[in-house]
Amino acid sequence: MKIFPAIDIKDKKCVRLVKGDFNNKTEYKMSPVNQAGKYKDHGFKNLHIVDLDGALTGETVNLDIIEKIVSKFNIKIEIGGGVRSFESIQRYADAGVEKVILGSAAIKDRNFLKEACEKFPSKIALGLDAKDGYLSVSGWKENSNKLTLDYLREVNEYGASRLIYTDINRDGMKQSPNFEETIKVASTSNCPVIISGGVSSINDIKKAKELNNQNIEGIIVGKAIYDGDIKLDELANELNA
Repeated sequence: MKIFPAIDIKDKKCVRLVKGDFNNKTEYKMSPVNQAGKYKDHGFKNLHIVDLDGALTGETVNLDIIEKIVSKFNIKIEIGGGVRSFESIQRYADAGVEKVILGSAAIKDRNFLKEACEKFPSKIALGLDAKDGYLSVSGWKENSNKLTLDYLREVNEYGASRLIYTDINRDGMKQSPNFEETIKVASTSNCPVIISGGVSSINDIKKAKELNNQNIEGIIVGKAIYDGDIKLDELANELNA
């Protein structure tokens, strides 16, 4: 089971949002590059990064930070946040990231997702953010009126190489991930699934591993690390346990 410590970048700082709300954010002192170095020092091989400035503008605002992290630490990065064009995907690919996450743009325009998967084989991760079974888009401000599993069945053959499933009701709330719904998504998905949203303690990591689901590839841990609910040492131990 891969463990993805999370870094959310806003105004060149590490931040965490609650349920995607920009008005409900916590800023942390450590820079994104130093935070990535800390994760690398603890033995983590994967990072989940969201460019929140990119999510707001649709541009690769923090590309320089991403380039620095990749070149300095040789760590596998999945990056998302407002990726709405092939040019943005290309910039991230050139920077050396492992996966580029497409979210709202892919849900609003399935052809964009399909073409992106064709142009960038094995590079595209699909980010599905759901609330009460329905997909949300545009930084979770809009409900798409599309059931998550229905959308997934429609795009399953497009060739995404990873799926990141987030239950919005859990994100930043530290109430444990929605394992039940994630299992349904993993059972439907043609590609491996990452659990996201709500990790509250080391027990959530252990539970994810105990699922022993061959199509669940990993889990993202964010706020619980920053708030000290999960110590990096104990999280690192789970990598090798």
